Amino acid sequence: QVQLVESGGGLVQAGDSLKLSCAASGRTFSSYDMAWFRQVPGKNREFVAAIGGSGGRVYSADSVKGRFTISRDNAKNSVYLQMNSLKPEDTAVYYCAANSGPWFPTNSFRYDYWGQGTQVTVSS
Repeated sequence: QVQLVESGGGLVQAGDSLKLSCAASGRTFSSYDMAWFRQVPGKNREFVAAIGGSGGRVYSADSVKGRFTISRDNAKNSVYLQMNSLKPEDTAVYYCAANSGPWFPTNSFRYDYWGQGTQVTVSS
């Protein structure tokens, strides 16, 4: 069982930066691939970025490449999402997720555990 708690969301202006954090419980954090998804009301949950258990594999959505960076610190049981050059269309609830199975970074159904989400709002 893994519990995930996101933090770091907030209200920022377009062009600003924000760093999200996700703290995980449990002693086997490095065995999980981790990802960030986001969702706006009325739309499906959207993949943002994923990182393998050791941190060696990283994959990001085209919409955030060059602006968002996912990273993890297994010693701290944490995964991060550094978001730069934020745009109003990045406004969403951002969720942290953990996958104990094979590497399928973009498929939300592959993820076993989810956090409660943190709101990111980018004003124009």
